[in-house]
This record gives sequence, structure tokens and C-alpha cells, in this order.
Amino acid sequence: MNVYITGVSKGLGKALVELYLNEGHRVFGIGRSHSFSHPYFQFIEMDLNNVDALDFPFQVDDDILLINNAGVIGNIKRISDQEHLDCQEVMTVNTIAPMILTANLLKQLPLNQKITILNISSGAATRSIPGWASYCASKAALDRFSETIHLDEKEKGRNIRVFSLAPGVIDTDMQSAIRSSDAQDFSSLETFRNLKLNNELIRPEETAKNMADFIKRYPGDFAVGSLKLLSQEL
Repeated sequence: MNVYITGVSKGLGKALVELYLNEGHRVFGIGRSHSFSHPYFQFIEMDLNNVDALDFPFQVDDDILLINNAGVIGNIKRISDQEHLDCQEVMTVNTIAPMILTANLLKQLPLNQKITILNISSGAATRSIPGWASYCASKAALDRFSETIHLDEKEKGRNIRVFSLAPGVIDTDMQSAIRSSDAQDFSSLETFRNLKLNNELIRPEETAKNMADFIKRYPGDFAVGSLKLLSQEL
């Protein structure tokens, strides 16, 4: 299987690369940097903010898994208080880039080739959090895109599976940025600080394993929602 993963320099993306390499798959990392040296790993240097650079040839000689993992939290501040609005960057990286990459991949594939799209969503897709207007909007849009692209391609008879999964709260640099925000700008600050203090954050390696296991075991070809809750139904 050829596995394409965005945002591979750290966190969940890095853990997903390691997992699929260990399983013997060819992995293509998409992003601005990486730390891998492996015969089955190929890096595609790309800034996901630059939408004009997202059209590249996929290797379509095998089943394909595209994981749209890269994401940014943006300014942790009410949008009316932001000196420089974050909505363009957040929506581009979190929503528009996955849409373009998915569309470009589908255009290159015959309908009968097996393809899986895994979009990394968030609980913020279904819950509005003050200070995260752009992030919440971007993840809600990603969920709806996932559902619609699945319907579109099934109408065409494509052999496709689509998932948009909220992985839970992972111990990543994004969480560090959230905990470093200003309480005046982010009313949920103590909640997120307590997650760290109480060891309630999930390790990226554990999340990567849970996601890979889920998409292997899930009997259907579409799911959107919480990885934890969906996994309990298996």
C-alpha cells in the first residue's frame, strides 16, 4: 500500500509514518520538514499554505491511503480581538489543502482502484469553543467535506472509503501552545492545563495505532466522529 501523510515532522503525523513504515508500506510524507531515513520513505516538500503547489503526481500503482493530518490551531483569541486574522491560514491548512489533495488524487485514479481517505478531525468540529472560531469552523467543514466526497464518489461507483475522525486530546506541540495561551483570551485554559496535570493526554503513538486499527476493522466505508466512541461500536 502507498500511504500519503501530511504534517509528518512531529506529533501524530510522525507517529503514523513510523507505524506504517513498520508495517512494510511505502510512505510519502508531505510537509515542510521531516526526520526520517528509511528506504520506504519518500519526502514531498510542500507548504500546505501554498495551494498552487498541491497538484503533484501520486504513485497509483497500489492501493492508496491518504491521511490529511496536518493542522494548525491558529490564534487562541476571540476573532474580534485579533490584530492579524488567522482564518485564512487555518482554513487553508486544515480544510482547503485536504480538499485539494483529495480532489487531485481522485482525478488520477481509476474508479476501481481501492482508496482510503482519512481526515484528522477534532471534537471542535461539533463543539464551539470560545477563542477557537477559525479552528472549529475548519474542522466542521472538514467533516462535511468528508461526508460529501464519499457520497459523490459512491454515486460514480468508486471503490472508496472515507473517514473523518476526532482522535481525542493528544500530547502534542499544539496542546503546549494551548496551555501557553492567555486566560483572558481563552476561557477553557484551565480545562486544558488540567488534562496535562492529570495525565489525561493520549500519546501520539497510541493514537496512531488506534486509528490504523479502526480503519482496518471498521466494516463500513464511511465514518465521521469520535475515534473513541466509534471504536466502542466495533
